Amino acid sequence: MEAGERIALGGEDGSAFAAVATGTLYGVGMGPGEPEYLTVRAMRVLERAPVLVHFCKKGRRGNARTIADAILRDPAREFPLVYPYTTELPPDHVEYVSALAGFYDDAAGRLADHLGAGRDVAILSEGDPFFYGSFMHLWRRLKDRFPVEVVPGVTGMSGCWTRAGTPITWGDDVLTVLPATLPHPALVERLRGTDAAVIMKLGRHLPKVRAALTETGLLARAVYVERGTMAGERVVALADKPDDDAPYFSMVLVPGEGRRP
Repeated sequence: MEAGERIALGGEDGSAFAAVATGTLYGVGMGPGEPEYLTVRAMRVLERAPVLVHFCKKGRRGNARTIADAILRDPAREFPLVYPYTTELPPDHVEYVSALAGFYDDAAGRLADHLGAGRDVAILSEGDPFFYGSFMHLWRRLKDRFPVEVVPGVTGMSGCWTRAGTPITWGDDVLTVLPATLPHPALVERLRGTDAAVIMKLGRHLPKVRAALTETGLLARAVYVERGTMAGERVVALADKPDDDAPYFSMVLVPGEGRRP
């Protein structure tokens, strides 16, 4: 039975009554940026879901929504969720934490109204929904109340190392994924203990990342990728990048040098 389908049921006294199944919550992986990297399953969900949710900054459209431009032509289905903060405060600031918790609580309540009324809800997620995705905060609040399907997507890091022409792991290489928001000592420790690395969420943290890579002797192997698979894509050896400007949608790749028969 499709979510939201109206069905007839018989009561114990022989009477008939109608019931509406709850809607399904979908976390839809939108891939790294290039719309052609969307999966067939993602396309099918996007084409039929009556409520399409996307996260965004005030006054802007989120990247996940931009990826869907070629598919979504019905504004009535769109359900934007506007973050109270993005980069205005550090993520460990008490006001940031409190505001984001309230934001996700409120958003979950609003989506629960749609799901409870039998409407499927698809949350557009950059990359993969279960990989640093905002979807996970709503999933955690709703998963025990409604049916859920997560549609995996091509991760941003996969899109970046592919477009950079940089195999990331060889043989027995161990890959470590690091958020650039970590303190400098933690970045150094993790980089020293791995064979290959992906450093995400660069933004204003690029100087700190560059310093950690220099300290660990990895700068010469590091590749900077900005807006991988998107318009304005840029790929350059980090050592050749003359400045420390970096948007949120950028990352540094440190390819492994493992076993190569």
